[in-house]
This record gives sequence, C-alpha cells and structure tokens, in this order.
Amino acid sequence: MSLKVRILTPDRIFWDSSVQETILPTNTGQMGVLINHTPLITALDIGVMLLRAENQWTSMALMGGFALIKDNEITILVNEAESSSSIDPEAAEETFNEAKNALAAATDRKDQIEANLVFKRARARYQVSQRRD
Repeated sequence: MSLKVRILTPDRIFWDSSVQETILPTNTGQMGVLINHTPLITALDIGVMLLRAENQWTSMALMGGFALIKDNEITILVNEAESSSSIDPEAAEETFNEAKNALAAATDRKDQIEANLVFKRARARYQVSQRRD
C-alpha cells in the first residue's frame, strides 16, 4: 500500500506519483504523513517537502499552499514548486545569501515582512539544491 501524492501548481500538475512517506512544511512545523493517516486539511508554509519512494528520498521546494490528506491520497495545491534538478546550486546559494543580508538590513515592519518572504523562498530553494536527490 502507498500514498498517492499529487502536487498542483496554477499552471500544471507538478508531481503525480505514489510514495511510502512524505514530510510537509506546514505553518506549525514539519508534519510527517504515512499510510492510513487521519483525514486532514493543512496550510503549507514556504519550505522543503520530502517524499520517500522505494527507500529513496526526493526533496522539493514548495512556495506555500494547502494540502488535503484523505483515503491515502495527498492533494497539494501550491503557488509554485521546484525540484532539486531544476535549481542551480550556485545561483540558489547566492540568492540565499543576498536574501539573508536583505532581511538583516530591513528596518521598518513592511520591509521586514517582505524580506522575510524572500528569505524563506531563497532558503527553501537553497536547501533543496543542496540535497541533490
């Protein structure tokens, strides 16, 4: 038995496959999902999603959204998703360092909120690029 995982972005089906386990980046922290998980709807934060299929882990950067877990199916609706193979590690590291510096330099509340959003996106992409599944 397995979990059917479907990741949908506004313009395409990003992922549609079966896995044994997944770890989702929720707004309250990481959440593991195994077979026969209780039905649930959860908000997803910007972060790294991990999928385990045939004892191999795959990582993806999710840019916020929602997940519906029901009957061993996980439907994930996100604004954007990227796999490690589509991210240039050097560019991701440079963007991450720039975002970190911009966040540290942000002074007013509005700039801090915007810089934090950019930082979270850059950090997720950088973390996924370093995994090289």
